[in-house]
Amino acid sequence: MFARALPLVTLASLVLSTPACVPHSSTPMTGRVEVPLAERRIGQYISSGWSFDTSSFWIEGPEGLVVIDVQFLPSVAAEVIAAAERVTRKKVVAAIVLHANPDKFNGTATFQARGIEVWTAEQVLARIPEVFARRTEAFAERYAPDWPTAVPQPRSFGAATTTLKLAGLELKAHVLGPGCSPAHVVIQWEDHVFVGDLVANKAHAWLEIGEAEEWLKRLAEIEAMKPKTVHPGRGRSGTLELVANQREYLQTVLSLVRAEKPTLPPDETAIRRVRSELERRYEGYRFPVFLEIGLPAVWRRLAAENTTDGPAEGAAEEPAQPAGSNPTSQP
Repeated sequence: MFARALPLVTLASLVLSTPACVPHSSTPMTGRVEVPLAERRIGQYISSGWSFDTSSFWIEGPEGLVVIDVQFLPSVAAEVIAAAERVTRKKVVAAIVLHANPDKFNGTATFQARGIEVWTAEQVLARIPEVFARRTEAFAERYAPDWPTAVPQPRSFGAATTTLKLAGLELKAHVLGPGCSPAHVVIQWEDHVFVGDLVANKAHAWLEIGEAEEWLKRLAEIEAMKPKTVHPGRGRSGTLELVANQREYLQTVLSLVRAEKPTLPPDETAIRRVRSELERRYEGYRFPVFLEIGLPAVWRRLAAENTTDGPAEGAAEEPAQPAGSNPTSQP
């Protein structure tokens, strides 16, 4: 069951329809930009596969634009700003990071260098230095020189759910617990929610910390917000059907792993069986490589639950990357 994407217009059609006297940035676009026909105050930038088809969104307010998630590469962050301002003819004045993965926070300094405030929750901010250090070790050489030279440092709006008043908008920032990361922010505006990688449209889940059961609770919390439109971290926006699809996917992961009666250490042959079945059931989903680290993490989590002595060694909150693997390498 797949959620139907909302009708869209492209950046090209929007730019061609604007008056010729309006100045546009010369920043080239390596990704693509789409704006729902039904809600022209929201735009979506989708990066290329080189930076993992990552979505950033903007919301147009009376006093400027707010961007949701600031991208994996500084160059792409600049593209997001240029695209949003090109389409709307307004300035980006603020941005929000939804969770502590580099595709959400790496562009922070690019925004800040333009005088744009970047915000996140205290819990997310606390995770960024450790996550950035690990991802720098894995990725900096490959992406050099297009990689941050210092730890990204958004500002904290606090540790509790709050209302952010930015660009003349009132955005409810829900601070949620573990899912694909140890902490999340979900932004609610009118009948829209911006959920980051808690929901993906036709992409495999980022299960690095193995918290599939906690993740299901986050989906229930999103549904309780009663949105009409869900804006995911990957893929096009859609209805609450996207949340239902994500729940069914996570439940399938849990069911397949539990059927293998997981124990420690992880059984690599059994994990390959689970991955093969997931790829069969979700044929066409992007980034199956995410399963390289995700399925062992879920296995360790469920195996630890089956013990009577508490979590065993290897069931840490954020498991180390297996030697020789790169869980977020481009497919």
